[in-house]
Amino acid sequence: MTVPRQPSSPDLPGPPGPGDGERRPPEDRRHMLRRRWLTATIIVLLIGVPAVYLLISANQSRNSGRDKEKKYSATGLTAGWPSKVQRRLYDVPIPPYSEEVAYYETNNWRTSRLYVQFLTSNEGLDKFLKQTGTGRGVSALKADDITISKRDRNVVGWEFTGPGPWWGLSHEMKNPTPTQDIVVNRSNPRHPMVYVVSTTTP
Repeated sequence: MTVPRQPSSPDLPGPPGPGDGERRPPEDRRHMLRRRWLTATIIVLLIGVPAVYLLISANQSRNSGRDKEKKYSATGLTAGWPSKVQRRLYDVPIPPYSEEVAYYETNNWRTSRLYVQFLTSNEGLDKFLKQTGTGRGVSALKADDITISKRDRNVVGWEFTGPGPWWGLSHEMKNPTPTQDIVVNRSNPRHPMVYVVSTTTP
């Protein structure tokens, strides 16, 4: 006796599997536009803000340079550092990190002069004086000794009449080694202003 076969039962739904979750509804236009606007804003800020900062810094630096050039052009001084060759030739070792540096050079068939000014620290001044050959640093300076001649002061418009105290020294050497006349304004106890005239006769 043969038992009749039962028809196969249809698949019954089971528990949802990992891939059977509900699909997210499509993004509406308003949400899409808002997301794109937010993305664009972030990109602009990441790129634009540093660019604007660099532009402002460059303009400030350029304007500062123009102000210095205008300030010194009336006196003949050039804002900036003398070349390494000039500093070595005239034996004027400007300390690193000095500010308000300016210079002027004159030459004729008999005498050459380099006029230099710079703002430095007390340590920088001491090192500068030792490197010029005085060997004693700031102790070589004498109070109220304006060693730069009136003629040389007139060449570059230096007027040593402001608040002091003023200190100076002359470091005379035999030709062709340069001779330096140095005047220091110590109205700022931490940052002396140094004026130098270095003269060489071949």
